[in-house]
Amino acid sequence: MNAVINADQIYRQLEEQARQYFQLLNEQITEKSYIPKLVDDFQEWKVNHIHHPSFFSFLSSKQKKPSSKETIHYIKWLDYTNKLEDYLKRSISYIYLRDLGKTLDHPETQSKINHVVQDLKVSLTDSAKNEKKDLFSLDWIIQKGKQEDILLTVDWLLNKLNTVSANIPEELDAVNAQRKLIKIIAGVLLHTIDGFNEGTFEDERKEKLDKAIRLGYCYGLTYPFIDDLLDSNLLSKEEKEQYSQLIRTSLLTGNVPNLGSDWKEETLRILDYIHAELKEAFEYIQTQQTSANFFEQAFVFFHSQELDRQKELSNNTYTNEDLYIPIILKSSSSRLLARSVIQETDNGFEERTFFYGIYNQLADDFADMFEDLKAGAVTPYTYFMQHHHSRKDLINPFEMYWAVISNLIHNVYHSDNQTREVILNRAINGLKRFKEKHGSAKYEKVMKQFASGFPQFNATLQKMVEKGDDVEFFDKLLRDHMIDHLKRQREEKEAFKEKVQSVKEKVNQTLLISPDQESVFIEDPVLEAANYSLMGEGKRLRPIMAWFAGVEMYGLNESSLFPLFKSLEFMHTASLLFDDLPSQDNAAYRRGRPTIHEIYNVAIAEITGLFLTQKAIEQQTFLEEYDAKTVLELIRYSAQVTANICKGQVMDLESREKRLTKDELVTMCFYKTALGFEAALLMPAILAKADEREIDALKKFSRHAGIAFQIRDDLLDSEGEFEYLGKPAGLDKENHTSTFVTILGIDGAKRELWEQYCLAVEAIESIPGNASFLKLFLNRIVHRNR
Repeated sequence: MNAVINADQIYRQLEEQARQYFQLLNEQITEKSYIPKLVDDFQEWKVNHIHHPSFFSFLSSKQKKPSSKETIHYIKWLDYTNKLEDYLKRSISYIYLRDLGKTLDHPETQSKINHVVQDLKVSLTDSAKNEKKDLFSLDWIIQKGKQEDILLTVDWLLNKLNTVSANIPEELDAVNAQRKLIKIIAGVLLHTIDGFNEGTFEDERKEKLDKAIRLGYCYGLTYPFIDDLLDSNLLSKEEKEQYSQLIRTSLLTGNVPNLGSDWKEETLRILDYIHAELKEAFEYIQTQQTSANFFEQAFVFFHSQELDRQKELSNNTYTNEDLYIPIILKSSSSRLLARSVIQETDNGFEERTFFYGIYNQLADDFADMFEDLKAGAVTPYTYFMQHHHSRKDLINPFEMYWAVISNLIHNVYHSDNQTREVILNRAINGLKRFKEKHGSAKYEKVMKQFASGFPQFNATLQKMVEKGDDVEFFDKLLRDHMIDHLKRQREEKEAFKEKVQSVKEKVNQTLLISPDQESVFIEDPVLEAANYSLMGEGKRLRPIMAWFAGVEMYGLNESSLFPLFKSLEFMHTASLLFDDLPSQDNAAYRRGRPTIHEIYNVAIAEITGLFLTQKAIEQQTFLEEYDAKTVLELIRYSAQVTANICKGQVMDLESREKRLTKDELVTMCFYKTALGFEAALLMPAILAKADEREIDALKKFSRHAGIAFQIRDDLLDSEGEFEYLGKPAGLDKENHTSTFVTILGIDGAKRELWEQYCLAVEAIESIPGNASFLKLFLNRIVHRNR
């Protein structure tokens, strides 16, 4: 095995640096020299954070502080009480300290922080005005991608995230895995954006943002697919050793070994995708590196993680150095990696990050101590809880935490006031969150165990925890919000999928057309052909859309709407029969089966299409629970839409062998596809007697969702497979049809897809009623593979 990095040398060098840092902290703990400094720090800190409520604060119910879990209401409350700017200032300052390794006393840093705060304040207050907008959601990412002109990168990322989400084993906690991955991508982006200035050209900015997102994703994959996987019980002990060796070999040699077949069948099924994705990510990172710095830091991170992972809580022989040196190394290298993956780091950044990392690690270990204890994981906290009665030499990790804080404030950041403010805010916030999560009784028990050795300082500390205020942080709110959002998104997606399937089954059960009892025909090829077409594995999008609009949006009686559902599917199926004819698209397959003209003949196909259009009108007359005037209005609208869809098909036929402009294609797409979506939404709206404003918003949504649907169709025709499509790919090219792909190219079509997506989302936000299903439907459209 030929090494491409000097792993032993770099690890020994950094291990010695960590040992010296540990000894410095140990001396401060032994001498208790950190305590008087922190007591003085808190005396200054409390001036801004311990307030006595005024008489007027009791009179205003509007000033009642909401939970930070109510994200929008909390942002509104901060803005109302003039606390939002200070809240954002400490939050962004903390990110500049922790993630970007900056010093807060530098004028350039202050200027950047103020700029970010003002931009974020405007964005948050605007979002808070429209409660239909979900902060930092998929829509937000797409809108940002549109603003930065990197929609292709966003398209790539969303496809990657969807694939990862689908392939994360349940045992790895998919929501937190996604959150970590997104967090890493955001961290790499932060470093990239921090390097921009007024002289950064637009093309350079786009190129660097694209690179940061791709590198962030590639590096971020290591968290769910290496750390979480090795921490889980998904692999056996032997498989973990085998997998770790594979990772180690990759880092040392620069080549990812083949996975091999020496795994359990179930494990191999999981690892096939993970290995392929990690290999692709590793090789992409390699192409972007000009030095071995990233891979050296990656080895330090991985090796120190492995040392920690291999410890057993029952082993009572670990020294303090055994416990603390690996976490000093892994906590600092994890931060250094996010920077080194995109560029070289400067000495000041590396030094500050090295000292800062353990602060975050100890804070995280304190927050997770009971979960870690239950899992048998060795951290300074769990090990102290397990063995401190028999091991009087063990360093109290809570003391180590405060010694680190004192050292950061006074030695690393030279007693800078704002740095002290931010770090103490964060520390008190962590204790408050712990107390809120576990309750006062458990919190007091923990404090008795960890803080009884320094009663004077603990008395000061508990006063700050009890009475201190204005210590919340935006990244914590964002973390909670993201977890809630991802959980809700998965639940809604699954519930929507189940409901769609349920509605589809109900519609399918009603679609077969029964023979006319008075018919004189013994054999009826038209009826047979109609039922054959209707029973194909169609998506049933239009009746499903109509169900959601009618039942969920307008509260109409489900049973009363089945004639409408059948009408929409009859009309759509008829349009497909005509579309497939030799005189039009000349398609041999539809919905995975031979088309009608292939089974019967062209005449039967034409007559069957006409038959289904008449059956569709007949079904509309069965809407007997609605007044006659409303049903007549619906039939009139239906006839107009059908006529316009026919015009769209003529436009399509006449465009053969011609190269349409984008505007001409959009117009044709509106008539051919979007109008079908419009009918599915507007016909229930007509029955519910919706007002004009709502009708206009539904029309706008239908237009842009329909165009997005068609673009996805065109992309699938260009890139899809028969197995998923139910028809051969490449028909558009074979028929010399103008499509979004042939006119704009694949990349241009993808950009246009997300442009139309954004416009459709805007329309949803303007609909006054509950139209949440439209967002789920829209996402289903743009991410489908058939």
